[in-house]
Amino acid sequence: MAATTDPWLIAGLGNPGPGYAGNRHNVGFMVADLLASRMGATFKSHKAARAQVVEGRLGTPGVDSTRVVLAKPMSYMNVSGGPVKGLLDFYGVPVGRLVVVHDELDIDYGTLRLKLGGGDNGHNGLKSITKVLGSDYYRVRFGVGRPPGRMQVADYVLRDFSTTERKELDYFVDRAADACESLVADGLERAQSTYNS
Repeated sequence: MAATTDPWLIAGLGNPGPGYAGNRHNVGFMVADLLASRMGATFKSHKAARAQVVEGRLGTPGVDSTRVVLAKPMSYMNVSGGPVKGLLDFYGVPVGRLVVVHDELDIDYGTLRLKLGGGDNGHNGLKSITKVLGSDYYRVRFGVGRPPGRMQVADYVLRDFSTTERKELDYFVDRAADACESLVADGLERAQSTYNS
């Protein structure tokens, strides 16, 4: 059977604007930025969808590289579904080749979990995407842990990573980017066995 030539769409979730850049909720953007830098590319505005995109290849140049579109929806998190659907349609990417990178409260900080489908677990970005697509897609879940004490979830995810967390943030973002590359190149099971720590 011939290998499919369809590209993958890797969408990192976050909120646009410098005020949100260091927030826990923006870790998807951080991973997308690192993947773009590995491709030697810069995000550009996409006219057909409210998003910034990079088109290119990930992996070893030549036979082993994979066509990808990296995306950062420029809507706010709770309406990420529109831009993601617009990009899937524009690039002709099937939902089975969509990877969404997002923060996850129910996993310890820095821990990764890769999965296909599942609930939104109260995550407004996932809720919006699932509502629009009505289908299973891959997720790279980046653990940010639970809010301390009685802090509200919204306050917690819209706050910057702590000084202590920032000491290891680059390492964890790098590992999440590796997990994305592995998922599109090697498939879910192999990627899970390596990165579902």
